[in-house]
Amino acid sequence: MTSGLPAATIGETLAAAARARGDATAYIDENGARISWAQIDAEADRVACGLLALGLRAGERIGLVAPNEIAWLRLFYGAARIGVAVVAMSVRYRDAELEYMLGDSQARALVIAAEADGCDLLAIADRLAAKLPGLERVIPLAETAGRAGSLAALVASPVDAAALAAARASVRPETLAMVIYTSGTTGRPKGAGLTHASMLASAAAQAAHQQACATDLIQLALPLNHVGGITCGVLTNLIGGGVCELVPVFKADLMLALFAKNPPTLITGVPTMLALMIAHPGWESARLDSVRLVVTGGSNVESGLLAQLRARMPRAQLMNLYGLSESSGALVMTPHGCDEARLIRSIGRPLAGAQLRVMTREGREAAVDEVGELWFRGLGVVPGYIGAAAQSDAFDDEGWLHTGDLGEVDADGYITLRGRAKDMYIQGGFNVYPAEVEDLIGRHPKVLMVAGIGVPDRVLGEVGRYYVVPRPGSDLTEQEILDHCRGRLADYKVPRQVVLRDELPLTPAGKIQKAALRAEGG
Repeated sequence: MTSGLPAATIGETLAAAARARGDATAYIDENGARISWAQIDAEADRVACGLLALGLRAGERIGLVAPNEIAWLRLFYGAARIGVAVVAMSVRYRDAELEYMLGDSQARALVIAAEADGCDLLAIADRLAAKLPGLERVIPLAETAGRAGSLAALVASPVDAAALAAARASVRPETLAMVIYTSGTTGRPKGAGLTHASMLASAAAQAAHQQACATDLIQLALPLNHVGGITCGVLTNLIGGGVCELVPVFKADLMLALFAKNPPTLITGVPTMLALMIAHPGWESARLDSVRLVVTGGSNVESGLLAQLRARMPRAQLMNLYGLSESSGALVMTPHGCDEARLIRSIGRPLAGAQLRVMTREGREAAVDEVGELWFRGLGVVPGYIGAAAQSDAFDDEGWLHTGDLGEVDADGYITLRGRAKDMYIQGGFNVYPAEVEDLIGRHPKVLMVAGIGVPDRVLGEVGRYYVVPRPGSDLTEQEILDHCRGRLADYKVPRQVVLRDELPLTPAGKIQKAALRAEGG
């Protein structure tokens, strides 16, 4: 079991782990090779020295576009060791997104994979380098014909002990460790500035709560450019001491094959990932006896999904997790021993160190069981955004993060999530929270995924439109959904429109992308 936070910065925490665990396996890479704590620590030193040789210094930023591979962590740990912040971006981003994020963050260099899903990422990088004068260097992730330098070359850098020691000494807990661009409710993405202290605080609280230990093994498909991958996965495991198997791209059949080869003790993923695994024909025969804990979060978790997980893994503890990029990782988790009803209804209670307020539209603190916006302070909440969004009103003068998420808290401190404030719609004068309706629809045995939005209506102002993905092979109809909802919901909450789809648009982190559904028009 974890014994707490060993050091104040990520680089020193890794060094402490290497001293304590040595040749024990830390990571299983994308090819199945095992990397020890001592090995990744030594590689971090060499990458750090390679970055110093390129002229990068504490406080500066380097872009990273790569899948979940061991190379990603080599750069991250090496940069963290000398106080260079990694601007982490998805391999699914293209010119416009990458140009904005690299320019806004003032990244001096970019490490990038050669390609992803047939897209020539290096060609994109070359185009961007010509447009961004501050982007001085493009570094391929692997050796590339006709190009000098690569991350692989940095890993082979000689160690300059004196320069490295001086650089390590300059890193402070408040030093920026990572920049993650969030999808704002309006306008451009905003760069959340995650510090060493904020990331480690969140990871330490999660590690303690889920009793992370050296015997843990997790297949990590949540992207490392997202807090679900880097903080909730990698850094929580760094503190706990278990093994992370890196999964470059989530695919249900790949995950189940990896489960068979290296039986997990922990399973984690956004609800979409878990739903796709449950729907796979191999789910019922998968090796799951070793699983002690299933953690799901990233969006509202439907009770039907939790019930299916419980039925398949009756001895495993099930937990919800709630967090944001702006909180560096987890803020809320299901307590141990939580009863079934609360597990299904609630996302849990705040972790140690997280302060919570629930604020109404009128600007007062909500009463027990009254819906309001969730505000958080403490734990891993970041100091603010960087770049153009630095003056955002998401953070107030007292350090409270205004999440934009709606929820209510019961007398025992359990939080029920009601969805994004922008998701709520007003039908005929009544407030409707899609999360509640989605939860009910998700319990239908023929439903795989569901997402609800409000669309304009001449008479009622707005009405609910619910996009539903049926389970493979089912004969689900729109009428079945409506019949399922009638009598179980107030009449104004029953969907006025049901749209059956083969799939729904997803973000790079695997969440349902409601903005894309809204863009289709009412």
